[in-house]
Amino acid sequence: MVDPELALSILDVGLIYAITVSDGSVHVSMTMTSAACPVADMILDDVQLELEGVMPLGYLIDVELGWEPAWTPERMSASAKHAMGW
Repeated sequence: MVDPELALSILDVGLIYAITVSDGSVHVSMTMTSAACPVADMILDDVQLELEGVMPLGYLIDVELGWEPAWTPERMSASAKHAMGW
């Protein structure tokens, strides 16, 4: 899954806090770079669709948007920072 504004993986950007898989369910806790992110709904929907495509049929999929801890550039991977010219 790619952040459409940055053209970088949401994992590399540091948007994913945690992924928990248990019997019959998967929970993703994530954030955005800003509360004003214009593509937040698109990213959340895309994460949901990606998980529906790879998880077994019938799994409960929960994608949770949170703001704590706040996103900072330090959450980005080294490769994402390099791609951004940092």
